[in-house]
Amino acid sequence: MNKTFSIIKPDATKRNLTGAINNIIEENNLRIIAQKRIKLTKSQAKGFYVIHKEKPFFGDLIDYMTSEPVVVQVLEGDNAVKNYREVMGATNPENADDGTIRKKFALNIQENSVHGSDSDENAKIEIKYFFRDEEIVG
Repeated sequence: MNKTFSIIKPDATKRNLTGAINNIIEENNLRIIAQKRIKLTKSQAKGFYVIHKEKPFFGDLIDYMTSEPVVVQVLEGDNAVKNYREVMGATNPENADDGTIRKKFALNIQENSVHGSDSDENAKIEIKYFFRDEEIVG
């Protein structure tokens, strides 16, 4: 068993899709072992997405991620990072497989409903960014 990090993004929380997304996560052998609904500050969003700070979309990304609440989560399961990336679907919902979260719920490439870690190393970093050890209660 290993862990990955997930964000249910503003477009999904605004449309009240948290439960539907959680159902898909749990149906795919991932267990939600920590979860909280928060409103990101600009500072938090900039820190989290610092890897993109030089990209032209950075400002729009920060505005989007701070526009509505998000739900941050820690998921656990076998090959959690790989499994969740498959469950999410391609970043661009037009390229996502049927049945994936992004195919079902994403509005476009930016408002694509969910974020997931892209590696075990980044999962650890992202989890620590939002959760204290005692909040992860798997």
